[in-house]
Amino acid sequence: MCRNIKVLAHVEPPATEAEIHDAALQFVRKIAGTTKPSRTNQAAFDKAVTEIATSASRLRASVESRGQPRNREEVARKARERAARAGRYDRT
Repeated sequence: MCRNIKVLAHVEPPATEAEIHDAALQFVRKIAGTTKPSRTNQAAFDKAVTEIATSASRLRASVESRGQPRNREEVARKARERAARAGRYDRT
């Protein structure tokens, strides 16, 4: 799995439909092996993104979770700190 895919479940504020769509797009790109499909494959590519985003939204809505939701800003801060320690992130 890609390292930069964000966890979209059990976070505050909740994931938006745009974030779910972006995750679906990233997944389809990975499966298809391309970031830009040919004109011939564009319809199939777009349909896959839509279907995966729809399924992901249903899954996220139906998954029950115990405990407190994670704070998105805190999760992002920790990820930046890990990346900085690994030498992969030098923005402030």
